[in-house]
Amino acid sequence: MKKHITVLGALYIAFGAMQILTALIMFSLVIGGGILSGDDEALAITSALGSALAFLLIFLAAPGIIGGIGLLKWRPWSRILVLILGCLNLFSIPFGTALGIYTIWVLMDDESAALFRSKPGPAEKA
Repeated sequence: MKKHITVLGALYIAFGAMQILTALIMFSLVIGGGILSGDDEALAITSALGSALAFLLIFLAAPGIIGGIGLLKWRPWSRILVLILGCLNLFSIPFGTALGIYTIWVLMDDESAALFRSKPGPAEKA
């Protein structure tokens, strides 16, 4: 289970990084549309909308990245955080659903729960 927990942590970091990349692309495209229009009012609206969407996506990606880092460092709180995120990811078809199922399978295992209670050190992780 140790390898599955490491993979799960990396997946949550990667999933969060992809969400941040999506936020930056959306921000650029929405504001770019306002710039291309040549209208100052359209630019103001698209700037506000692009900024709000990017902020929302980055805000939603942050817990996954934090949880993934916590899993890689074997923090007990990260197991609960990532389990909650895994349940929420079930509604994000198709990739979030797969990640949610994998999360629940890995972190609800008795061996995984025992690993987080015993707080393995760096030598024990391998």
